[in-house]
Amino acid sequence: MTTQWVLNEVATITERNIQLLKDKFGGLSEQQLKWKPNEATWNLSEIFAHLNEYARFYHEAFRSRIEKTRFRQPREQFVSSPLGRSAWISMKLGNARNVKRRFNAPKAYNPSLNPSLVKGNERETLLEGQNELLHILEKCLEVNLRKVKVPISISKIIRLRLGDALLFVAYHNERHFQQAVNLTKLSGFPKK
Repeated sequence: MTTQWVLNEVATITERNIQLLKDKFGGLSEQQLKWKPNEATWNLSEIFAHLNEYARFYHEAFRSRIEKTRFRQPREQFVSSPLGRSAWISMKLGNARNVKRRFNAPKAYNPSLNPSLVKGNERETLLEGQNELLHILEKCLEVNLRKVKVPISISKIIRLRLGDALLFVAYHNERHFQQAVNLTKLSGFPKK
């Protein structure tokens, strides 16, 4: 795959997320943001808080690694590592925009187990974070996506290639945006 494909894929998903935040989630009431069909399901605010916490970790890791790297020669081709490819493929939605494999969020990123993640401005923070990711992608044009390594959120020892980490984050975001869209389609979801 090419470096340009990786950056375009992440940018396309991120731009779609920004549109959803503006068009689908922009005018929702507090009641709609906090509604959940049952106690085991995250509400919209919790979904957004989860994504914000991941963005806080990964965006800082991306910026830091891009800034400090000595690998300043971008390459046309990008090759995923076996671990990296496995990570982002596991996050990717199926062809029917369905979740193929479920994961439990670690406690630090799970608003059900860590309610302090929900601060009340999740939607706005998420919009800022998605725009920030687009700016990070511009900086990625200046480095080698294969040589720059990024730690993962659950282990500082394990590192992914920057291209793999970008795809992982984009597909993770897309998966939770789809979760949010699905939530608004449930029969009990409050009308305005």
